[in-house]
Amino acid sequence: MQDAFRSGSSVKFAVEQIVAIVALACELPASSGRPISHWSPGALAAEAVKRGIVETISPRSVGRFLKGSRPPTASGPVLAEQ
Repeated sequence: MQDAFRSGSSVKFAVEQIVAIVALACELPASSGRPISHWSPGALAAEAVKRGIVETISPRSVGRFLKGSRPPTASGPVLAEQ
């Protein structure tokens, strides 16, 4: 049994590539020779291409990967009520 056809674009990045980009974001930019204190989506995209993780990727895609990997925020008060 197969899934029904779904419209939209096909998957462009393998799970392994996404995981490698998220792991790259956990590294300090200085360890890659970048003179910045924090990664930007554009710098991460350029470094992922430089390292051969992907052939090409947009900063927007990198941003979506990072946003999707964040833990969910608390929906209520964080501190216990007294």
